[in-house]
Amino acid sequence: MTELDILFEDEFLIAINKPSGLLVHPSWLTPRGTPNLASMLKNYFNGASPYTIHRLDRPTSGVILFGKNKEIAQQMNLIFAQREVQKTYLCMSRGYTQEADTIDYPLKEQLDKIADKYAQKDKEAQDAVSHYRRLATVELQMPVGRYETARYSLVEVRPETGRKHQIRRHMKHIFHPIAGDTSHGDNKHNKALKARFGLDRLMLMATEIEFKHPVTGQIMKIPAAVDQFTDQLFKKFEWQGLYPAPLVESSNPDQTIENG
Repeated sequence: MTELDILFEDEFLIAINKPSGLLVHPSWLTPRGTPNLASMLKNYFNGASPYTIHRLDRPTSGVILFGKNKEIAQQMNLIFAQREVQKTYLCMSRGYTQEADTIDYPLKEQLDKIADKYAQKDKEAQDAVSHYRRLATVELQMPVGRYETARYSLVEVRPETGRKHQIRRHMKHIFHPIAGDTSHGDNKHNKALKARFGLDRLMLMATEIEFKHPVTGQIMKIPAAVDQFTDQLFKKFEWQGLYPAPLVESSNPDQTIENG
């Protein structure tokens, strides 16, 4: 049984706090039957399929929206395309970042070798903009490489665009890769953090989404708490109070379903 952490639900939309490591949709790159959020929601809806509005990478946790019908999903897709959605992420990055800055760095589209086999491979880089601010820092007595200590920043990121792996690639571009990132990160730091703290996930969390509800017109601001592991780790760094922390008990104790 896997708990479905529902952050918001009405007759049109549902927002879920997705855990790190959970696929959003089935993938032919993973074994058949691998748990995924779309299948879990289909079970929750008694067989009705959810409609995708946006995505989160498998290792990224946090708030993600689905539509309950095609029309609502299309309206929300348009709102996303018009950049009328404010997404806020939290990440733990290597080193001390600047206090605040904007990363305006176009990104080439990343193609999957199998899924995008026939896609155009010579497209120009697309505009990609991320705004960030540093919330806190920590210096650990933990040797990594030739350094006796390791420094990290707690960073809030608000992407203006939504390119594939945008935040991960942008943080790497400014030489502050995200902890636990096996594709764009620093392997020495990843190994050190795993040995010291048992860190075995990407430290990137979608902590809030804000948009105007397409039907009610209400301004929706939906926060998502970090997981228990992240909360305990950040408390060790004295970062508590700077992020949405998990409740001691689940707010939805009865909303449990079997993996699809």
